[in-house]
Amino acid sequence: MARTSQTQLAVLGALSVEPMTGYRLRTEIVETLGHFWHESFGQIYPALAGLEREGLVARDAASAGPGNLFRITAAGRRRLRELLAEPFQQPAPRDPLLLRVFFGHHVEPDRLRDWLAEALAQAETACARYEVLRAEIERAPDVATQGRFRLLTLLAGLHGARARADWAREAMDLLDGEGAPG
Repeated sequence: MARTSQTQLAVLGALSVEPMTGYRLRTEIVETLGHFWHESFGQIYPALAGLEREGLVARDAASAGPGNLFRITAAGRRRLRELLAEPFQQPAPRDPLLLRVFFGHHVEPDRLRDWLAEALAQAETACARYEVLRAEIERAPDVATQGRFRLLTLLAGLHGARARADWAREAMDLLDGEGAPG
């Protein structure tokens, strides 16, 4: 699926929850989808304009407050279902830490330990943040309907962060000679 289709999917999906301004749409994508998806202002506003031209979103010019309120149309909901049904490919991983670790024999061991300690701290912080969000989702009134899908994506982030923390701990042990490879 092309990048444009993915951006359309993110925008239409977010607007399927409720109408919002472009600025709020960007904020919601960052705060809600941000642990697994990123869109920039430079992608969202052109996508909104294109979706509006195609009749997939409509602008409510009479909305109260600053900015135009966008809502998904019936055609937009059909397009959202089409995009969701398209096959997708996982992107190739790009992990700058692992790239450095792979070539770690070219750096001082203390630098490598510092990178791993930072990765561990970031993973533990992410785990704590995901646990807070998990509790919020599990308390939400829609947990049995839409909430369970938010919970599923959050769990992917939580498990990924736990795995990263476990890996960082094991890697530090191996560097310190406390663990045996394999």
